[in-house]
Amino acid sequence: MSAADATATPRRPGRDVELLRLPEWCGTAVASLAVCLGWAATTWIALHLRADVTLHTAALFVHLASLVLGFGAVLAIDYYGVLWLTGRKTLGEVLDFTAPLHVPVWAGLGGLLFSGAFLHPDLGSPLTCVKLGLVLLLSLNGVQASALHRRLAAVGGGPVRRSLLVRGAVTASVSQAAWWGAVAIGFLNSRH
Repeated sequence: MSAADATATPRRPGRDVELLRLPEWCGTAVASLAVCLGWAATTWIALHLRADVTLHTAALFVHLASLVLGFGAVLAIDYYGVLWLTGRKTLGEVLDFTAPLHVPVWAGLGGLLFSGAFLHPDLGSPLTCVKLGLVLLLSLNGVQASALHRRLAAVGGGPVRRSLLVRGAVTASVSQAAWWGAVAIGFLNSRH
């Protein structure tokens, strides 16, 4: 046994796994890519598939139920964010309450996207194209919101940096604008 072997740091079990851990941005990038692929796939379906009356009716029900589920959860998350900003809830309380709401947000958004492909969207309409862009924007914003949630959870009980506060405000603003814009365009399109 050489002197170098005697002074070497002993290897801890599982340490090699830690070295293979990817940075957080990689997970966010993969999730963003998955969102873009899902959006592209449902847009392709909308272009190439014509649903019969029964499928159209079922898709409309799923679309409306998904709107209630996803947008309702988003409104609850944003409301709790306001309660934190006004000092009526702690950051820990807000994070504990909102963490499980990410599932209904994504389920609702996925349901909206998939069911919308069977509702005969007029992809030649500028309003419909804007709506599709808003759906992609709010989906990518949702990926970013999940990353923001993890960053805020890492703060623990300590002070929140101003940059995270600004990021939260921008995230909530983009979310609300995209959801309400898509709802308004969906309403306008349904009248034709």
